[in-house]
Amino acid sequence: MTQHYDVIVAGGGSGGVAAAIGASRAGARTLLIERGPCLGGAATLRNVVTYCGLYTRDDKRQAVFGVAEEVLSGLRAMGAISEPTRFTAVAAVFDPESVKRICDELCASAGVDVLLHTHLLGAEREGDRVTSVRVADHSGIHEFTAQAFVDATGEADLAHHAGAEVRYGNDGWVQNGTLGVRFGGIPANAEVTRDAIGTAVREAKKAGVAELTAETGLIARMPISGDLITYLADEGYDARSAADTTRAEVGARRQAQAYLRVIRSLSGCAGAYIVSTGPEMGTRESRHLVGRYQLTEKEVVSPGPVDDAVAIGAWPIEYHPGPGIPSEWKFIGDPGYYGIPLGVLHSRNTANLFAAGRTVDADRGAGASLRAMGTAFATGHAAGVAAARTAGDGDPTTASVRAELNRQGARLPG
Repeated sequence: MTQHYDVIVAGGGSGGVAAAIGASRAGARTLLIERGPCLGGAATLRNVVTYCGLYTRDDKRQAVFGVAEEVLSGLRAMGAISEPTRFTAVAAVFDPESVKRICDELCASAGVDVLLHTHLLGAEREGDRVTSVRVADHSGIHEFTAQAFVDATGEADLAHHAGAEVRYGNDGWVQNGTLGVRFGGIPANAEVTRDAIGTAVREAKKAGVAELTAETGLIARMPISGDLITYLADEGYDARSAADTTRAEVGARRQAQAYLRVIRSLSGCAGAYIVSTGPEMGTRESRHLVGRYQLTEKEVVSPGPVDDAVAIGAWPIEYHPGPGIPSEWKFIGDPGYYGIPLGVLHSRNTANLFAAGRTVDADRGAGASLRAMGTAFATGHAAGVAAARTAGDGDPTTASVRAELNRQGARLPG
């Protein structure tokens, strides 16, 4: 495998996959590195099996296309995704094993070099540019160089190691995380709803059952298996710290067992069991890259023109202030989506570094919208194209990035 690339993408979640595919299709020799055993990120490694942010809330119109649409099309062909479904907002529930396969195939067909089981150790810079990354696998430590880079790690690890400006959370606030817990053994005709579970949790708390935090959260049936996915086991932790994340994950798994008792108390569900937890916590917020522009809550709830947008967001503000505390929602005004400018993705002090997913620059409210996986597809696709433009031309413009994204099927409005 070559040691020099035009673009290197760190992190193989929704944002990283879209970035790598976008960069490669824009003509850049592209490497995608992922520390886990598969692509998909939270969708495959954290039991987050709902694509949020692809559809408008009021009329279920699809707002994000490009690589996201290719993933959806693959899942539809496999019968592995639900129709857009209204929860508090609109999401589609999918089978994670199918996502793994589709991400593999899309990256291969786009000509992306992929390295799984590869941990980012560090990065070097010269002046205002990243020059290389150091990674480790079971054979040792390796160095790769590139002309441009995309940080899709979730924790902004690449930006941090490269000396780019980053911050942790927003104004002293960091959203809590939740462990996705998947339950099997539940009959198809069992009435297992959000309200029923909420009532049962409250009754269990009154009866003295410990290790229960949230009383409400997204509850959905999965395609293919019919298993129940729940997002109830909350923890607050510092995602940068292995020690604190370990504590949180151990605690959340204890909660999962307590929630199993609750599920089994529902009519017809005595045979319920835990299929899987996580395996990783669903982290909602960690470091943010400091960009050339910060998206604000006002721009999310009161959208303006999107002529200069390189990505579209359609998930409402959904802020999780702390374990067991109900989430705070604020909804997007007409037309049900908002534009994300290129500056939100582009490092303020590092010319050849871009961000994708929850690492991008947004304030407390806007960040609680941008973090969704559906929006990560959009920001990742844009970041990858911008990185390819940087590697080729040196100075990506909004017009050039939009033109290439639309050539690749992004269907950007405006």
